[in-house]
Amino acid sequence: MAQSPYEIPAEMRDFAEKSVEQARKAFEGFIGAAQKAVSAAEATPFAVPGVKEVGAKAVAYAEANVKAAFDHAQKLVNAKDVQEVLRLQNEYLKAQLTTLQDQAKEFGAAVQKAVTPKSS
Repeated sequence: MAQSPYEIPAEMRDFAEKSVEQARKAFEGFIGAAQKAVSAAEATPFAVPGVKEVGAKAVAYAEANVKAAFDHAQKLVNAKDVQEVLRLQNEYLKAQLTTLQDQAKEFGAAVQKAVTPKSS
């Protein structure tokens, strides 16, 4: 059976899948180092109260967003044709826009809480 000119060749999908997995593993190492750095910063005598929560939230958001991107990339790798790629891309962008809006609200509230002086 002849391959449609709009289908993604299996060889290209295999290569992309391996690349996505390698990038995912590299990111897992990076996020582990970032979590250690945030923990180390919290242990210093110069740590500002409330920064722990803000730093943890920032790392958690970065981790969640990159994980969503890797999951999306995995779906794209398995797409059979351009129409499926476009549908997946549209779904991902809509979901990420909602996620980023929610994260911005939560992060703003966390920062506001961290910088607001506590009354005794």
